[in-house]
Amino acid sequence: MAVQISPSILSADFARLADEAAAVSNADWLHVDVMDNHFVPNLTIGLPVVEALRKAADTPLDCHLMIEDPDRWAPAYAEAGAGSVTVHVEAAKAPVRTLRQIRSAGARAGLALNPATAVESYADLLGEVDMLLLMTVEPGFGGQRFLDVVLPKVRRTRELITAHGGQVWLQVDGGVSAETIERCAEAGADVFVAGSAVYGADDPARAVDALRALAEGAAG
Repeated sequence: MAVQISPSILSADFARLADEAAAVSNADWLHVDVMDNHFVPNLTIGLPVVEALRKAADTPLDCHLMIEDPDRWAPAYAEAGAGSVTVHVEAAKAPVRTLRQIRSAGARAGLALNPATAVESYADLLGEVDMLLLMTVEPGFGGQRFLDVVLPKVRRTRELITAHGGQVWLQVDGGVSAETIERCAEAGADVFVAGSAVYGADDPARAVDALRALAEGAAG
């Protein structure tokens, strides 16, 4: 289980996104939170910014769509060059079709679940996804406190992935920091989204390395 760190630009300086992306060039992914002020009560960035960021950043983009009607919009993010596109089960009306369209457009397909959404209901979709994303805060805003109540679900999800036998990544997003990342890794997560823990640090690149070391040590 290889540890991957995906800094969230939600905590970056939006006026300097190219520079902020370069500051974490040692990361595996650059996490892009797309919010529409409908599915979640916040409005961030959309497809034009993702297209521009793809040209400016060498790190692959990990697009997390917290939007209504992701079935309509998700393929366009893959076509724009995102390396991974994740949609929420709570918003997708045709998740299998949408996940297949994301893959057909050349990106990894991810499925996200809010804290209160049971993962067992989606076990049959494991063959359609490259990554499961478990929200460890209620989606919508950065800087929230990590919800320990999600850790048992992380463990159950890892068990489901192992039983399935596929190469599905398990991502956690929300409140991931030096204080929480080890618990997530011990529970079975292998991809970690960190926003303020990276961009709130004096040296974002060093913060990425520190988080990676903690997760690798905990994963054992």
